[in-house]
Parts: sequence; C-alpha cells; structure tokens
Amino acid sequence: MTTGNIQRLIGVAAPLWAGEAEVVRTYWASSGRSLRTDLLWLRRQCFKEFWGSGVGKYDRGGVFLGQLRNLADKALEIDVSIDRHEILEVVEGLKAEFSHYCHFADLYDSIRPAGTPKMHPKGLDSWPEDDALTALRYRHQDEHGALGMRACKLSEGGYCTLFSEGMKLKGKPGVDGKIAEACAKVYDDEFEHMLGGIAGIVQEGLADADWRLMEKLIAEQLRHRIRMRNAQFSRPLPEERVQAIFRGEIPPIEFDYRRARLAA
Repeated sequence: MTTGNIQRLIGVAAPLWAGEAEVVRTYWASSGRSLRTDLLWLRRQCFKEFWGSGVGKYDRGGVFLGQLRNLADKALEIDVSIDRHEILEVVEGLKAEFSHYCHFADLYDSIRPAGTPKMHPKGLDSWPEDDALTALRYRHQDEHGALGMRACKLSEGGYCTLFSEGMKLKGKPGVDGKIAEACAKVYDDEFEHMLGGIAGIVQEGLADADWRLMEKLIAEQLRHRIRMRNAQFSRPLPEERVQAIFRGEIPPIEFDYRRARLAA
C-alpha cells in the first residue's frame, strides 16, 4: 500500500517537474534571451539562495541568514535542549546553501558589464511569483504541521530541474558553459535535499487521507513553482502553455527510483 501511495505521489509531481524543466529549457533557446535576462535570472537565483525561504526548522528568516541568526541564538542550548548533532547538520546545510549562492554570484560577476556593481545580498529582491510560493509553503506548514513540512521538502528544488537543464549546456561556449559549471556544482546537493523529503516517509504510517492531502499540497506547490520559475526567466512559456502543463499535457519526468532507494 505504501509503495502504491508513493508511486501515486510521484505520479502527481512528475508532470509538474517536467513543466519546470520546460521553462528553463525553453529559455535557453528563446529569442528573447539576452545578457539582461541572464543577469536577471541570476540575481533572482542568488536571492533564493541567500534570502529565500527554505523548509527547515530554523530558516523562516531566510535559508541562509535566518538559520545563521537562529544558530547564534541557540548556541548556549547545545547539549542542553538541542542535540549537538542536530546543530552540526544545520551547519553543514548552511555551508552547502552558501556555496550555492557563491557559485551563482561568481557567475553573475563574471558576465556583468564593466562598471556595473558586483553581486551583493543587499541588492537582491524577490518577485511576486516567488513571494506567492513562499506564502503558500508557510501556509501549508502552519495549517498541516508535519505533513505540510513534508510536502515542502518533497517539492523543494522542483526535482533539481534548473540545475539538470543547466548542466545540459556543458561544452557550449561563453556564458552557457559557465552556467553548466555552476549548475553541476549545485545539482548533487539539491537532489539530496529533494530525497530528504521522501526519506523515512514509508515509516511514518500515513493514513490514506494523509496521502491524498499530500498529493494536493504537492500539486499546489509545484504549480506555484512553475509560475515562479517562468517569471524568474522572463516568461519563456506563454500562459496557454502553462495552463496546458497544469492539465497534464506534458510527458512526465522519469523519477530515479534507484537513487531514491524506493521500489518502482
């Protein structure tokens, strides 16, 4: 029963993951792509890596800075009310997240026009579709507790589609080759984050109603992710195509059951 539920959950997610991949893939070949739009999506990705909301226990103030502040606040509680290994896990996660910011910030600085400001966190802003996704994820966590958090972890990164599609630019000249390098450095970390949303779910003993709710939450979050990503990349997909994806008119991504250590 659990295997069937996981398969149904992934069946809900896979076409929407494919939709997010299509956004990025379409942008690479878009006639509207320019240095200006490349700098825009990179600024927005840096915002997500530094200021954006994650789905961890300590990061509502930002996936990097919020966790850093919370760690400082809780330092004297280590081995009193907080296990040292829990803190170590957060520190390791912080290093990974900050390295992701560094990779994209370095890429931005390598292609920005001479005389323009270097990348810096204070100069970064969110955009409406990203704000809407963040608000939805927080609402799911607040309304559905651990189940909402699990859904957020599973949807995190959109099956790494930005990074996997970026890696396909490997070997191309100029900025495309640089994008491929940056995405390759981030991909494995993000894939493991996504798997973290699945790990242990078979031991949670979810009721059928919980599985159905999880499917609903995942679908809602991933639809918001497609809108977020489409806006980030200057809308390479028209609204008609977005709606078609929402209706399931797209081949699903093939989920890697072997790497996820799940039965297909």
